[in-house]
Amino acid sequence: MKDTTASASPERHDDREEIARLLPAPAGRDLPRERHLRHKELLMRQIDRDRTTSARPPRRLLRPALLAPVTALALAGVLAGGFALSGGDREPAAGTAPGTATDMHPAAALLRQISGAAGKKAAPAVRDDQFVYTREKVRETDITSGKAVVSPLKDYEKWIAQEPGPLKRLGLVRSDGETFPLNAELGDTNGTPAGFSRPTYQWLSSLPTDPPKLLDYLYANTPQVGRRERDQAVFEQIGELLGGVMPPRTAAALYEAAARIPGVTRTPQAWDAIGRPGIGIARDDKRNGVHTEWVFDRKDLSFLGFRSYLIKDAPYGKAGTLLSSTAQIRTAVVNKPGEEPPGTAGTRNDRKG
Repeated sequence: MKDTTASASPERHDDREEIARLLPAPAGRDLPRERHLRHKELLMRQIDRDRTTSARPPRRLLRPALLAPVTALALAGVLAGGFALSGGDREPAAGTAPGTATDMHPAAALLRQISGAAGKKAAPAVRDDQFVYTREKVRETDITSGKAVVSPLKDYEKWIAQEPGPLKRLGLVRSDGETFPLNAELGDTNGTPAGFSRPTYQWLSSLPTDPPKLLDYLYANTPQVGRRERDQAVFEQIGELLGGVMPPRTAAALYEAAARIPGVTRTPQAWDAIGRPGIGIARDDKRNGVHTEWVFDRKDLSFLGFRSYLIKDAPYGKAGTLLSSTAQIRTAVVNKPGEEPPGTAGTRNDRKG
């Protein structure tokens, strides 16, 4: 093979070596799937914006799960453009909760109903040595080719360890018959602690249950990613916490907190990834042109899933293009990774779960 490195500058060559070193082994996953998809989408958008920029920034440690779908050459352009993802930062991002949304607007009224329903559920018993199991049906969109390609419906199962201390092995993910370890995030040499990246039941129980105090906490501690507005970042952070096994008081407080975020709306018709109809709570990321929506059952107001799609044309898709869609099928508490709750195998190929 012809050696093409001789003409490259030493700095660019160093960047490519660093990128190659950071690429992950294929057997592990470093981010929950939802966060990986969101970060990949933002990364590809930023590549389109910054490809022609030439100023070289200081070195930064990029997280390998973000690098895997993109070539080293494209990522060198990102390095040259001065773009950094801070989704794994431990330091609180600047900013506190702004003025809250009007109490009686339709979204706030619906979220209060959802909060009331969530708060009435029985609190599960979760030990620190157990695992929270979730099963979802998912449609993913791959944009690495430059055009959005929506995947067929996939089945995902996750087992998340509940140990409170930092962990190097966070659990397991199973998809399309393959099982992968869920590893600690890059930079967590001693393991990833419980928190937004690893929301254990115990950590969720420690969050404020007073909605204004919880909202202040979220605005102060939600990691910043790319160019997202602060309100949007907090809305999406709450969304990432939904759907698992959660203390009822925490779930109720999260919905009440979401009702206070400016720009949150109610959508009368919404569907999850398997077509179950419901009502939606949504917010538009106008800066990036993405609509994010949580879907709830019309009867009991239980969480069904979420979806996101473009609301304005982008280089890889037209307005209305689906970016991601999920349907929550089952949650449970199990004793070990890989263990399935009773009755799971019999619903493997169903549409309604």
